[in-house]
Amino acid sequence: MWKIKYLNKDHLEGFDRYKYNCVDTSWLSKHVMHKFWDFIVKFVPVNIAPNLITFSGFMLTVFNYILIAFYDYYFRVANDPFGEQIPRWVFIVAGINVFVAYTLDGIDGKHARRTGTSSPLGELFDHGLDSYSSIFIMIYLFSLFGSHDLPQMRMHFITYCVYLNFYLTHFEKYNTGVLFLPYAYDYVMWSCSITLLVAGFFGPQLFTTPIFGIKPTVYVEFIMYIAGIVTSHPVIAWNIYKSYRDKTGKMRPLVEAFRPLYPVAGLFVISTLWVVFSPNEIMKVDPRMFIMVTGTIFSNISCRLIVAQMSDTRTDGWNLQLWGYLFATFICIFPYECIEMPRLPQHCEYGILLTLVVVFSVQHFHYGYGVVTEMCQHFGIKCFTIKPKVPTKNGNGEAVHSV
Repeated sequence: MWKIKYLNKDHLEGFDRYKYNCVDTSWLSKHVMHKFWDFIVKFVPVNIAPNLITFSGFMLTVFNYILIAFYDYYFRVANDPFGEQIPRWVFIVAGINVFVAYTLDGIDGKHARRTGTSSPLGELFDHGLDSYSSIFIMIYLFSLFGSHDLPQMRMHFITYCVYLNFYLTHFEKYNTGVLFLPYAYDYVMWSCSITLLVAGFFGPQLFTTPIFGIKPTVYVEFIMYIAGIVTSHPVIAWNIYKSYRDKTGKMRPLVEAFRPLYPVAGLFVISTLWVVFSPNEIMKVDPRMFIMVTGTIFSNISCRLIVAQMSDTRTDGWNLQLWGYLFATFICIFPYECIEMPRLPQHCEYGILLTLVVVFSVQHFHYGYGVVTEMCQHFGIKCFTIKPKVPTKNGNGEAVHSV
């Protein structure tokens, strides 16, 4: 597609050597959900490709995003009790879809092993889409609280809390060679699903009603920030330290070990500068699109890290999309009054934001499509279909089947 190659020889050779190495740290996942997924996967037809299961779950999160945005694009409905409300069935559908997407994410790997179609492509496809889903799922909950109880600046920091919890897991694998599935992931998915269902059955006003004089948003923010600090970040730091101590990890120099963090730190700094110094308070103008821009860049950064850690190659120390983002931010927040020019009009700043959404989304799609296509060609497989088994004959003339 457009003759751009994203994977070089080192990437492809690294994928050839790749062995899946994963440790599930979640009690809920190990003792409850895996048993449920083992039961569910038996009902999936063996001719269904695992990546199709993964993609179906991702599309459910996209559908939820579009559905809720249709009724509450600016996150204002919750703060207007006398205005038109989001129909309760929307939250019920969204809650069910979150759980179904979570289930599909849990069975895709099991189905791949069941059908003998496990490959590095499956893991890359799964985690790459997960990096994009992290944008959508948190945004659902913003509509429950509204922009009055949860101002846009706080939305901005919450999204980065979600990004960081996802990204550090792959940063950890980049240095240890082992994917430690986050302890809190299963609880987060259950909580999101239950919260949306409660809003559907009992009314979303529950989530704007103070509890002991404190708005629910405060509790949610506190739990989100503390959960990562307590259950995830110290464990990640310990696992990386232990891999150096026991010499079981990649043993990279310190500067190289921290290399994956540089583009994410750059994204956070640039986007926060735009939010804080925007002359037109762009995060209030269209918070949904602002989050889409940061989320798309974040997903691109994450996907490139996932490719690097799976192929055991050096990851990018910077992301090309960040240059465009930095330039756009500079144009928007530059103090034009210092050179006796009027400040940037709102329609110009908003136009720049929408342009970034389109350009970065197209670029990211092109990257994802290109990487998947190149891996399919390299491994001689198809992304969304399983090659039918063709009968062959062994040395005794007996019919056998092979893929």
